[in-house]
Amino acid sequence: MNLSVGITTYNEEKNLPRTLSAVKELADEIIIVDSGSTDRTVEIAQSFQAKVYIEDWKGIGLQKRSVVDKCSGKWILLIDADEEITDPLKYAIQEIITINKREKEVYKIRFKTICFGKRIKYGGWSNFYKVRLFLSGTGQHDDKRAHENFITDRPIGFLKKDINHYTYTYMEDCLHKLNVYSSEVAIQYQQKGKRKSALNIYLGALFDFVKRYFILLGFLDGFEGYLLAKISMMSYLAKYAKLRELNRQNKR
Repeated sequence: MNLSVGITTYNEEKNLPRTLSAVKELADEIIIVDSGSTDRTVEIAQSFQAKVYIEDWKGIGLQKRSVVDKCSGKWILLIDADEEITDPLKYAIQEIITINKREKEVYKIRFKTICFGKRIKYGGWSNFYKVRLFLSGTGQHDDKRAHENFITDRPIGFLKKDINHYTYTYMEDCLHKLNVYSSEVAIQYQQKGKRKSALNIYLGALFDFVKRYFILLGFLDGFEGYLLAKISMMSYLAKYAKLRELNRQNKR
C-alpha cells in the first residue's frame, strides 16, 4: 500500500465532503479518528469508504499519533478536515510516492487560507509551511494539546504546491473554534506552569493585533484582514484569561 490519508474529525459534516473528494483518487486508504461527532461526519466518511475509529479526545498531538498508528501505507498524508489538497499538490505527491528516487522522506506543504469566503494573502495567514507528508516511521507528533509539532531527525523538504485551509466560514463557526482552541491552549499552558501578568497579557494582545494588521500587512486584505487581526487578538486574550481562571481554581 503506497499512501494512507489520515484525518482527525469532530462535527465536520460541512468540510469533510470537500476534503475527501480531493484525496479519494490519491489515497490507497483513508483513516479517520473521530472524537464523537454528533452530526453526519461518520456517515460521510463511510460513504467515501474511509475506515473510521471513534476515540475520546486526547489533544491534537496524541490524536494525530493515533491516526498515524492506524495507517498501513508506506507514505502518510496527514491533513485536517478543513484542508483541501489542490490538483497541483496532488500531482506533486503522486510523483513523490511513485518514484524510487526521492529527495526527502518528510515534506512540509505550503498553506493558503480561505476565511469568510475570501482568499487571505496577508497577516501571516498564508504562505506558511507545515509537515503533512512523510514516510511511515520517520517521526511522530509530540503530545501537545495545541500547536503540535512533527518530531523527526530526517531532513525536511518543501512542497511549493498548496493546501487550501478553510479556516472560518461564518462568525458563529469562528467563535466556536476560538473558544475550543483557547481552552486547549490554556490547559497546555497550565500544565507547563506558564503565567503572565495582566499588563503583559494586555501588551501581548495589542502587539498581536499590530503585528498581523500592520507589520504583516493584514490591512491589504480589507475588512477580512482587520477582522482576522481582531480575532487573533481575541484568541490571545481568551487563552490567557482562561489560564488565569484555571490557576485561580487550583488555589481553592
